[in-house]
Amino acid sequence: MSQVPVLPIDRLRAALASVYTIDRELGRGGMSSVYLAQDCRHDRFVAIKVLHPDLAASLGPDRFLQEIKMAARLSHPHILPLFDSGNAEGMLYYVMPYVEGESLREKLDRERQLSVEETVKHGQAIAAALDYANRQGIVHRDIKPENVMLYEGEAMVMDFGIAKAVSAAGSETLTQTGMMVGTPAYVSPEQAAGVEKLDGRSDQYSLACMLYEMLTGERPFTGANAQAVMTRRLTETARPLRAVRSTVPDSLDRAVSKAMSLDASHRYATTGQFGLALTSGSMSTPSDTMVIPTPVVSAAKSVAVLPFANMSNDPENEYFTDGMAEEIINALTKIRALRVASRTSSFAFKGKNEDIGEIGKKLKVSTVLEGSVRKMGNKLRITAQLVNVADGYHLWSERYDRDAEDVFAIQDDISQAIVKALRVILSEDEKKQIQKARAVNLEAYEFYLRGRQSLHQLRRRSLDHARQMFEKAIAIDPNYALAHAGIADCYSQLYSAYDAREFNLRQAEAASAKALELDPDLAEAHLSRGMAVSLSKRFDEAKGEFEQAIALDPKNFDALYWYGRNELSQGSYEHSISLFERASGVRPEEYSPGKFIAQALKSLGRDQESLDVNRKVAQLIEQQLELHPEDSRAMIMGATIHAQLGDPEEAARKAERAMAVDPEDPRVLYNVACVYACCGRSPDALDAIERSVRNGWGDKAWLEHDSDFDSIRNEPRFIALLKAM
Repeated sequence: MSQVPVLPIDRLRAALASVYTIDRELGRGGMSSVYLAQDCRHDRFVAIKVLHPDLAASLGPDRFLQEIKMAARLSHPHILPLFDSGNAEGMLYYVMPYVEGESLREKLDRERQLSVEETVKHGQAIAAALDYANRQGIVHRDIKPENVMLYEGEAMVMDFGIAKAVSAAGSETLTQTGMMVGTPAYVSPEQAAGVEKLDGRSDQYSLACMLYEMLTGERPFTGANAQAVMTRRLTETARPLRAVRSTVPDSLDRAVSKAMSLDASHRYATTGQFGLALTSGSMSTPSDTMVIPTPVVSAAKSVAVLPFANMSNDPENEYFTDGMAEEIINALTKIRALRVASRTSSFAFKGKNEDIGEIGKKLKVSTVLEGSVRKMGNKLRITAQLVNVADGYHLWSERYDRDAEDVFAIQDDISQAIVKALRVILSEDEKKQIQKARAVNLEAYEFYLRGRQSLHQLRRRSLDHARQMFEKAIAIDPNYALAHAGIADCYSQLYSAYDAREFNLRQAEAASAKALELDPDLAEAHLSRGMAVSLSKRFDEAKGEFEQAIALDPKNFDALYWYGRNELSQGSYEHSISLFERASGVRPEEYSPGKFIAQALKSLGRDQESLDVNRKVAQLIEQQLELHPEDSRAMIMGATIHAQLGDPEEAARKAERAMAVDPEDPRVLYNVACVYACCGRSPDALDAIERSVRNGWGDKAWLEHDSDFDSIRNEPRFIALLKAM
């Protein structure tokens, strides 16, 4: 290989003097040299990469700038952006942010192996970046540790478009410069074989090779020279990860092995799917009902509990302040004669300095509880005040200076004070519910609150984080039934919407069984168990669990809601309607139960009633979007309803907004398919539902009974999809 030519730095300084002030050379690689510079126009440090002269001369500026222009359009949290590019007196260059960190290569050279947790974290970030770029039609072609920067602990992929530009120059240019496109240790077999039209599965292979090295400290294929490495890559398979490092989880080993398949068709369909499989691979193994009518509550006995303000120096303590408010909401919700605004509605005002009167009007409550928490070590200072919306007067206020271990007693005191101030008469059961003793380790409880905070977001990454927090709580307190139920809920949500593998289902069942074993009288444990066994299609068993949860806590919205969904998925439409109606009675502002009532009515042939309900639900969704403008779930449900109401333009507008927020979310894609099916766009509906299933949607029973798909139910693609699930 020819020696890398040296570019005179004075020549570069002179050529770019009007825009950049070159400071010094930072490094040199096979295709370019990197310089630290000051961006004179924007007063910031940047890194300028300049192609080596021989390569630049052979490539030509037009082809280079065309590829760089495409890469410059990429915008992703884990892609290092491209600021600028150009041709300065024959020198082809591009400009990136100057990142004060280290490359993944530097970290691997120093540490050799990374932990499974860190490997998965970086692997997922890189996979997300590659998947995003691949969906824009861009294949990186040179994924390697040198092209990944670690900035504040986060992986950032750089140099998109460079390898494509060089490969476009053709084999003659590469022969002249003594280079190849891609790095032998990581390049895919098809790229090594000279295939010109590559897709994202080539990048997926390279990423898998990187992960192999991150986990084992060695590359999957080695040899005396590049040709020897290529030969082994095309004729052999790498040693299993667990044969090199036995502590690597078996499922992670399988995921990396699949992504390194010699035949691209045997890899994951997308790098995004590979990223999802990595999370699963890093997981450890954890160890006809009596209807109780919901009373109509007067406006005089209603309350919204706002998220408490975090007055601590540490902003991370927000999980604790949010948890305080949520626990009080949960306690008050158990009281039948009191209407309590849902957590979703109340927390919409977090961080907003809005007038209490306006908040009360928007949430349709007569009183508002607000407060603050200052946490210093083991000491707490909590203030709380109950405000009458009509005149702004305080009905009650108190300050608590206690040890952190007293947090449960403080929550009970506040709940009791609200009940007293509103003159609510409690039954003996309700008294026991809001005074329920808690024998929980405080540190475990704090991890539980962190888990709940993440679980509410219902995103793939937040579910993984929630599970980890619940597991930490259990590591401290193995008998913490609520934390076991939380783990079960994480796995159930993962299975139903993101990753429909048997592993997640088994984990949900195991965790829910453990929660029930620890506390058979815990409504949340029966609810978690019901969700888990329902997904396993053990519907009768699920029915019993949901009924037990409701018997223990008649105003448990989630138990009523998921029981309704369980019945709807089996085609028990009348019963599902009664359950959703009761759920709406608990949370009148929630739009989801009404949406499913309309769906059940349509399945029963009661079309006009279905339309009437949908009109009311559309109003609730608009109210929700006023509070949460970026709520993609509200957008997409609103889209399906407008489609059913015969307003395809509004349906399409809301669907496009939801897709812009969460373009690959299986729940969003599922509902986009509903919109298209209702609007008569059958091919688009089939495309969307197939993408949803590919991305992890796994609730086959729900899909089979969803009336939104009546127009495509007999389509061969739809039938084949159901058979394949």
